[in-house]
Amino acid sequence: MSVSTSATAAPADQTGAGWSVTILALAAFVIVTTEFLIIGLLPAMARDLGISISTAGLLVTLFAFTVMLCGPPLTAMLSHLDRKRTFIAILMIFAFANALAALSTNLYVLALARLIPALALPVFWGTASETASRLAGPERGGKAVAQVYLGISAAMLFGIPLGTLFADAFNWRAAFWALSGLSVVMAVLLWQAMPHLAPTAKVRLGEQAKILKDPRFLANLLLSILLFTAMFTGYTYLADTLERIAGVAPAYVGWWLMGFGAVGLIGNQLGGRFADRSPLGSTIAFALLLGVGLLAVVPASGHLALLASVLVIWGIAHTALFPLCQIRVMNTAPTAQALAGTLNVSAANAGIGLGSTLGAIIIEQAGLASLGYAAGAVAGLALLLALVMGRVPSLR
Repeated sequence: MSVSTSATAAPADQTGAGWSVTILALAAFVIVTTEFLIIGLLPAMARDLGISISTAGLLVTLFAFTVMLCGPPLTAMLSHLDRKRTFIAILMIFAFANALAALSTNLYVLALARLIPALALPVFWGTASETASRLAGPERGGKAVAQVYLGISAAMLFGIPLGTLFADAFNWRAAFWALSGLSVVMAVLLWQAMPHLAPTAKVRLGEQAKILKDPRFLANLLLSILLFTAMFTGYTYLADTLERIAGVAPAYVGWWLMGFGAVGLIGNQLGGRFADRSPLGSTIAFALLLGVGLLAVVPASGHLALLASVLVIWGIAHTALFPLCQIRVMNTAPTAQALAGTLNVSAANAGIGLGSTLGAIIIEQAGLASLGYAAGAVAGLALLLALVMGRVPSLR
């Protein structure tokens, strides 16, 4: 994985560097759980607030589009600041926003509680990836980024499912209170454990934005948008699909989501392993698996054992594509990796927003049972683009 020329050398104490990357992964766990826990809570929140599941799903869209629109300029303006202080400030913002969500009594206050952390999230992801790479050194950069992205797998394995079970046992507001407390704990851990890295030189936004003239970079961003659109057309409504299509009792939905996250650990490991070898080739392989998994969900829903097998395929591909997309895009912009990283986060969130919106439209117009087929079709478009990129030298 390429490393920005402005980055300082990795610390000599690799044990300390490894612990710092681990703390970043734990912070990522809290941040990703905050972003995606709402997916497991959608049915309960919709019932409590008296709104439709498709309306509740638009809270996912709001978060995603805010990240997409605000992430690049905020990261470009803030990426030169002390990373340790930046990460601590972001986690305290998440603590406040989660507390506000727990206190919300209507959709509008809850929407505000989702808007606030959405402004901070892309700054974290854009700088955390580059920071992990700097801490680990150039030869371990890809693995370090994948380790930070292990926080996503951990969120899917523990955060989202346990939050769903916690909300089922108490209520969905209690889940947000727990996240608020965890955000504070992670801020304290970062304050104690992370070293102060030498700040990078401040580069004007116009200079960094030159990467937007590179067709290879733009093609990789478009590929990320399509992949995440496919992923979240299906995943946003997975809890509802398990309840209404597969007939899983609400009390057990969290356990199914935990299983989905558990196989994601395999996907994260595979994505990190292949990222430094062939990011595009690996993306093609996992995009194919993603499409197969999405298309097979509804046909397999009548047999729980078969459904579990399909979710294994989907879960591995889903999680492997997180680090693969980030590393693939960052490799195309070695002189502006923080901006490239956050632009990929914006692209991913554009896909998340488009996916949740497309899913809501499909549910309203064609029914929940059609969701997997629509998501699979988008995955097919992503696979086609990746194959074209592999054949056109200027886009590889």
